[in-house]
Amino acid sequence: MVGIKTEEEIELMSYAGKVCYELLELMETEIKPGITTQKLNIIADKFIRSKKCTPSFKNYEGYPKSICTSINEEVVHSIPSSRKLKYGDIITIDVGACYKGYHADTARTYRVGKVSKEVNDLLIHTEEALYKGLSVIKPGIKLNEVCSSIESVAKKYNYGVIRELTGHGIGTEVHEDPYIPNYSNTESELILKEGMTLAIEPMFSLRSKEVWLLEDDWTIVTRDGSPSAHYEHTIAVTKDGYKILTGK
Repeated sequence: MVGIKTEEEIELMSYAGKVCYELLELMETEIKPGITTQKLNIIADKFIRSKKCTPSFKNYEGYPKSICTSINEEVVHSIPSSRKLKYGDIITIDVGACYKGYHADTARTYRVGKVSKEVNDLLIHTEEALYKGLSVIKPGIKLNEVCSSIESVAKKYNYGVIRELTGHGIGTEVHEDPYIPNYSNTESELILKEGMTLAIEPMFSLRSKEVWLLEDDWTIVTRDGSPSAHYEHTIAVTKDGYKILTGK
């Protein structure tokens, strides 16, 4: 069942979302060749807690860290470690914060120095797909319109859409109903209503859509080793459209 949030609940999520946005802005200044993903995790954990929030991902279903740091072919859920970033890498920072029992969730893929044109384009167009999906959101539409809008960008540029990973509802839990695939499907018949809160998150790979799970039981990578990009916002459906809770 998809819940409807009150104005007060959305305000709490908005604060958590503001903290997430500010953290991703901070990450922009910290990401550079030579820094370890564990160092990024330490910075993020300290920042989230300094804002009177708790990291949504820490201990979630056993996840051991406060953020996810997925590099190059890693799509999602890579665990921060002693691994150092290298010039030419891309890294996705996926972060959640919880404020007074309410969560927000956001992600962004960063360039570590200069990357190839095709990888740079992948990042640009995956972010484009996020905003294309958001652009159709308003009360009365079918959720599948969001899914189809995201997929249309992937088709335009011939990217792989990771089908096993989806967006989701969010609120008092990090993951709530509904699931939000990044491709057109027959299951997303939900009619959007004012007060629904959703995490929209396209995940595209440069080539193959096939993925597998590594032995750590968390990290998901592309099977062909092609780079992957991931952008995400938590939003609230409003009377006339939507409000981004994890942006400015």
